[in-house]
Amino acid sequence: MVTARPSPGDLLVIDGQASVQFAGERALTFRVGSVSDQPTYQGWIWLTGYVINRRGDATARREIFVQLAGLRPAPVLAPPNRGGRGLRPRVAP
Repeated sequence: MVTARPSPGDLLVIDGQASVQFAGERALTFRVGSVSDQPTYQGWIWLTGYVINRRGDATARREIFVQLAGLRPAPVLAPPNRGGRGLRPRVAP
């Protein structure tokens, strides 16, 4: 459980504990981009950020309204594979 207000860059599990709209198969991993200072209901917060897939890639930008008490840190994902080739060893002439 996250006890403090999230910060940009935090990776969170967003599921039914955070809001009923994310229960079951609608759960997602979310990278926080910004946290709104907009006044809201006690214990709720607006977050803007990106849905992260299993490979660690951002797939969609979202703004979500969730309960602070229901947020949990997500397991750290492996860095996404950004290239197809990788590094090749140099061959001596």
